[in-house]
Amino acid sequence: MNTSRLTAQTRLDSPVGPLTLAATAKGLAFLLFDEPVHYDTDLDVPVDATQRWLAAAAAELEGYWEGRCPARFRVPLDLQGTAFQQAVWRALLDVPPGHTSTYGAIARQVGAPQGSRAAGAAIGRNPVAIIVPCHRIVGSNGSLTGFAGGLKRKEHLLQHEGALLV
Repeated sequence: MNTSRLTAQTRLDSPVGPLTLAATAKGLAFLLFDEPVHYDTDLDVPVDATQRWLAAAAAELEGYWEGRCPARFRVPLDLQGTAFQQAVWRALLDVPPGHTSTYGAIARQVGAPQGSRAAGAAIGRNPVAIIVPCHRIVGSNGSLTGFAGGLKRKEHLLQHEGALLV
């Protein structure tokens, strides 16, 4: 994880536990869960909840937790990843609240019809959980599989959004 471009971070309490948010001058770069640790959350940048992208993300997340699930969050993002990861993360943004998609569908959407495992790996590296809704991706049979924040959080987020679970 390249943190050299980060300018500020903050911590938020949420219904799914503490979140660490970090931003660059261009946008939100990370939204991380404490456990399980997927990225190193020991960021060497100042804590500044007033940084514009962090404040914007916090306000949008507050609305999200209050039941106002936007089709897309509006906070600008500054995500670093491979071209394939970037394509997968953009595809995740097309899955609306209350709905789910599959790893295979995301792979097909980004032009890799045999790439469901590669899509899964890219989804697993999503640096801004919730805002780029990787929790909305389920197994081909509708089962809850893989989530950097843990399956209990994934289930909570889907239920919060009104997604029907099998």
